Amino acid sequence: MHPFDAEKPPKLAILLGYAGLVPFVGGALGIWVIPMGWRPFVLEALLDYAAVILAFMGAIHWGLAIRGEVADEKAKLQLGLSVIPPLLGWAALAGGLPTGLSLPIFLFSFVGLYLADMHAVRAGLAPRWYPALRTPLTLVVCLSLLVAWTSVLIR
Repeated sequence: MHPFDAEKPPKLAILLGYAGLVPFVGGALGIWVIPMGWRPFVLEALLDYAAVILAFMGAIHWGLAIRGEVADEKAKLQLGLSVIPPLLGWAALAGGLPTGLSLPIFLFSFVGLYLADMHAVRAGLAPRWYPALRTPLTLVVCLSLLVAWTSVLIR
């Protein structure tokens, strides 16, 4: 069986994916327990990391697209989708927006990215096991961003 057709993600992908959640969870929870003076630093670090991960995940879609036939309409759509996450992350950081606006931009960007991930699976560009990895990772990322956003809204 081809690894692309496997039902379960490779163990290394699982390990690295969950390790990548540490800054999200640590940042979101850290905001609630650190002294107020450190809070802006932790929020900024969380947003910076979110932007990096959006760019990384966008690059995955670029790779999926070039793996397929570039002339194929599915691959063209995926190639187009690949540039949206890093642009949204950059806009949320470089736009000078208040954190209360940047956090929901990141939250909705990760939700949109998840939808693009699932489209890639349905289009046959991503492996069948991809949802088994991406679904729990996306849930934790989105929950972390919600926890951070809540801290900004109520404090």
